[in-house]
Amino acid sequence: MFNKLQYISQGANVETQYNNIYSALDAGCEWIQLRFKNGLEISFAEKIKSLCNKYNATLIINDYVQIAQSIDAHGVHLGLEDMSVSKAREILGETKIIGGTANTLQDVKKRINEQCNYIGLGPFRFTSTKEKLSPVLGLNGYHEIINTLSAIQKNIPIYAIGGITISDVESLVKCGVYGVAISGEITQSENKKHLIHQYKEKFYANINHS
Repeated sequence: MFNKLQYISQGANVETQYNNIYSALDAGCEWIQLRFKNGLEISFAEKIKSLCNKYNATLIINDYVQIAQSIDAHGVHLGLEDMSVSKAREILGETKIIGGTANTLQDVKKRINEQCNYIGLGPFRFTSTKEKLSPVLGLNGYHEIINTLSAIQKNIPIYAIGGITISDVESLVKCGVYGVAISGEITQSENKKHLIHQYKEKFYANINHS
């Protein structure tokens, strides 16, 4: 199904963003969410699409649905205040991936009803990546939300997001989380290849023991 590790891009300018994404791809990351809140230009999105194609990686565009359509990205990720899922689906069609942010159980159920392909649930802990941070969930928050869902509702992959590190993976998987979306830890790592390999190993081990 979907890759269990997403890299959410960071960088205040196109050069930094490009270098961070290139480094993550070169280190073995196979799913990129291009997040550029300062105003994403289609020319830059096209450059990232070409880069992802080179590495056979999935490219999700954060927020900019029209750009995602124009460059034929694999899909979009929508925040709670972004375009509606139904409108994005009209624009992108049925085959594209649409992910949606959620902060509460009510949000999760709303995203499920909207037929998102995956949900980014968080924040797990404090993170400086987002300016307007929602209340932190912690392990207990994930456990309570996921345990409240029905078996059918749990079919939609839930990704944990927000200040996550490699040491959190095992506990999050035990809570029922499908995967993780990482930004700062990958961006700042001096050995990205080793870190991403560790993430893959953790998920592989948990799959084998589940």
